[in-house]
Amino acid sequence: MSLAARITGLAPSATMAVDAKAKALRAAGEPVIGFAAGEPDFPTPAHIVEAAQRAAADPAMHRYTPAAGLAPLREAVAERARRDGLDVSADMVVITNGGKHALYNVFMALIGPGDEVLMPAPYWVSYPEQIGLAGGTCVPVLADAAAGFRVSIDQLEAARTPRTKALVFVSPSNPTGAVYPPEEVAAIGRWAAEHGIWVVTDEIYRELVYGQARFSSLPAVAPEAAPRTIIVDGLAKTFAMTGWRVGWSIAPLEISAGITKLQTQLCSNVNNIAQAAAIAALTGPQDAVEEMRLAFDRRRHTALTMLRAIDGFDVVEPEGAFYVYPSVRDLIGVTVAGHSIGSSLQLADVLLDAAKVAVVPGEGFGSEASFRLSYALSDADLEEGISRIAKVIAG
Repeated sequence: MSLAARITGLAPSATMAVDAKAKALRAAGEPVIGFAAGEPDFPTPAHIVEAAQRAAADPAMHRYTPAAGLAPLREAVAERARRDGLDVSADMVVITNGGKHALYNVFMALIGPGDEVLMPAPYWVSYPEQIGLAGGTCVPVLADAAAGFRVSIDQLEAARTPRTKALVFVSPSNPTGAVYPPEEVAAIGRWAAEHGIWVVTDEIYRELVYGQARFSSLPAVAPEAAPRTIIVDGLAKTFAMTGWRVGWSIAPLEISAGITKLQTQLCSNVNNIAQAAAIAALTGPQDAVEEMRLAFDRRRHTALTMLRAIDGFDVVEPEGAFYVYPSVRDLIGVTVAGHSIGSSLQLADVLLDAAKVAVVPGEGFGSEASFRLSYALSDADLEEGISRIAKVIAG
């Protein structure tokens, strides 16, 4: 059997690959602690689960529904955007099987052969692969630790060419946890509008910000960019609903119509039971969201304190999401657990073997000599896992 070139050239998700390996080792009896997957360890709030149970008993939910999503859910998403100050109607919303599916739809509807997409790096592993599937070219724009992992307009302008079609903008960031201040978000939006560049903004970590950091929706603070901005979001991170697979895009009507047409051929409607749960999540009590955010903030401080105490680690404080992205450049060339370390990829392998700790190496995120740790796991596992890393590094 011969696979199509689009598949043979497709890289597997680095985060999913590491997480799968960690889970397989645990299933075999190994005491592995996984920092790889961006998955809250909390249960989905009870009122959301109860809404799904009611929906499962409703015969109307046993049938096909509109491919773009249930009308009450599309309206709930639009209302949430309007609270940000955006002029959004329900027909601009398309409900998808998680945020990753929403991004795939957007890139397929917007990007074609010859188009370039500016990609601030470090970036989430799936962006460049999806852009490539759409026929586009990903143009990384490296934001280093000294800049707080935030790109400047000068950097974006230097990367812009006549073929630049879009910019992917993410704040809070996966994998770095960087959050752009409102004035920087607005400036980037104005720059994109000035040059007729589309902005695909992934807002899935919008509720998870800490300290003095504040989330800013780009089309809200840069309204001139709104006609060419597409928002992607979902419930997985905010409501501990990774397995429910509900996300969405908010786009100008022409783009939303194209996305809907694509979805009619790709998968039709999203699971109705999960959509009912999503309505409850967006319209019901939000207490659990804040409780989880406070727990993540506590764990963020724990991770920072412990990682900064390890020789060879250089850690920028993350202001959002639930990741920390330490540089391990000072460990390149150093011997760890009997291995001379040549890359963060090799160091991640050594930590998995010697410490039974799974992290995702920076190569998957478009930057070297770093790795991502998620602190969306229990306090006990967080402390135990970083203690194991420290012990192995210390020798």
